[in-house]
Amino acid sequence: MKLLVSALEPSANLHLEPVLKGLNNTQISGIFDEKFGSPIYPSSDFAVMGIVDVLKKVTKAKEALNDMIFLAKSADVILLIDSPAFNLPLAKSLKLNYPDKKIIYYILPKVWAWKKSRAKLVEKHCDKACSIFPFEKKFFKNQIYVGNPLLDEIKVFNDGKTKNQVAFLPGSRSGEIKRLMPIFKEVAKEITVKKLLVVPKFFDEKKIKDLYGDISDFEVSFDTHKALASSDFAFICSGTATLESAIIGTPFVLAYKAREVDFFIGRKLVKLPYVGLANILLDFENKPPLHKEFLQKEATCENLLEEFRTFDKEKFFKSSKEIKDILKHGSSEQIIKEIQCK
Repeated sequence: MKLLVSALEPSANLHLEPVLKGLNNTQISGIFDEKFGSPIYPSSDFAVMGIVDVLKKVTKAKEALNDMIFLAKSADVILLIDSPAFNLPLAKSLKLNYPDKKIIYYILPKVWAWKKSRAKLVEKHCDKACSIFPFEKKFFKNQIYVGNPLLDEIKVFNDGKTKNQVAFLPGSRSGEIKRLMPIFKEVAKEITVKKLLVVPKFFDEKKIKDLYGDISDFEVSFDTHKALASSDFAFICSGTATLESAIIGTPFVLAYKAREVDFFIGRKLVKLPYVGLANILLDFENKPPLHKEFLQKEATCENLLEEFRTFDKEKFFKSSKEIKDILKHGSSEQIIKEIQCK
């Protein structure tokens, strides 16, 4: 079988890996991480960190879209993962050129946060809409809940024993790291146990030095899951790491600081009561939030330390179990079935 893949982001490639491992006699082409083979474009070519970078990538994106349409001619199945700004126009062009080709969209656009019109585009141009959150059935008429990829990928869990260690996860984007690290450093000075700083695997020594500055108070870890499982508590920027920590069972607090103009625009566009994925998931189930969220001016050393010193471990563990029950199972097995199904 020939599979055309569009996986532009590091997270998309992370979720793609167990799917490819479970497929037999499959030849892949398209956009993906080079560790999987020989893509027409490596996903690293499309790493975007800001609006200026987005503008620089427009020409490359147009070229890539045309190349993907050409490759699709010989593909049996097309798998699009996340990245709606690229994958939705691609899906439209693919369906126009090859109306009988099977197109699967995995990791759906977050229409529950913003741009609800994208749901209709997925339904119109894709044959299968594969959801990773149960509540997405409220937004996509023909979605299939396939499970959540984190339940496939997470192999270590917090046993609840005292470890005398805390983890700091200031995100993966340059801006959020630079805004949060000064606060996290203040917090670290007030904590006597071992401090782990979780850094993205793809950061080299120079980038770490430029973004984080003096990190002599921390031990650096490149493994998010192990760092969380071996810690009593975590200070986390918004993002997938909040849901990872919830599943692993490590209590945490969310801290988020954006540029004021970006935060103002975001609040106008996104009409959700919470920022963290775990809290959003529980809110759709009409359940109370799992963790505190300190945004913008509330993201202070004092507030973070107060939460660290007063969090309710038993309450957290109970809600953590509820989240795993809601998500039910991993997603790779079902995605493999959808790809192989004729």
